[in-house]
Amino acid sequence: MTEAATLERRGHIAVITLNRPEAMNAVNSALSRAVGAALDELATDPDLRVGVITGAGRAFCAGADLKELAAGGAIHDPDHPEYGFAGLVQHFVDKPLIAAVNGFALGGGTEIVLACDLAVMSEDAALGLPEVKRGLFAAAGGLLRLPRQIPPKIALEMALTGTPIDAADAAHWGLVNRVVPAAAVLDTAVELAATIAANAPLSVRATKRIMHRVNDFGSEWDDPIWRMSFEEATPVLRSKDALEGPRAFTDKRAPRWRGE
Repeated sequence: MTEAATLERRGHIAVITLNRPEAMNAVNSALSRAVGAALDELATDPDLRVGVITGAGRAFCAGADLKELAAGGAIHDPDHPEYGFAGLVQHFVDKPLIAAVNGFALGGGTEIVLACDLAVMSEDAALGLPEVKRGLFAAAGGLLRLPRQIPPKIALEMALTGTPIDAADAAHWGLVNRVVPAAAVLDTAVELAATIAANAPLSVRATKRIMHRVNDFGSEWDDPIWRMSFEEATPVLRSKDALEGPRAFTDKRAPRWRGE
């Protein structure tokens, strides 16, 4: 039986592939379960430092499997409903996750991209939330994340009209980090992941946690946000890697990170 999503190890990088190309990688319960398990593996394996998520075939993700829903089926992982759509959109992992948007990515596909930390996008792809055109709404985080990632009026236009934007506009508004030809999407994402994976793993994870928590603590001039930052930073600064970095710089060599 073919896995609905796979995890391939490339050094310190986990390449997670949505693997239902015949259905344009539409999300059903099997895919949600497989992606959730892959993210658990990324989170718990100290040898894995960065995740890249992409789609098999010509699509990244066509959103929810509407045929499955029409038949009365579920599309979430029954064992982990708390992970949300695709086993991902409510499944926080403190290691960076990069979307490699190789093709079609509207609706739930866009919501997966919004849940990732970085994104590389095919110049032929588009992003959008067309749910209002079908009597639905973007329930997998699209309406929550989009206005936090781009200007509110642009987000509202996308969400209220349901009109997609192309790769150039996605890059202009900061929804993606790189736009490249379709054939180069995965390699570019893996290259970006490798740059991150070469950094100190404890530092990278703490950096992600802090940047995702800042909205919970108000102004950067108030004490609570600084206390949170110091609490996250203290174990990093006391780690063996915090000694290794300056030593490697002094010795003019590449650091040998231990993650401790």
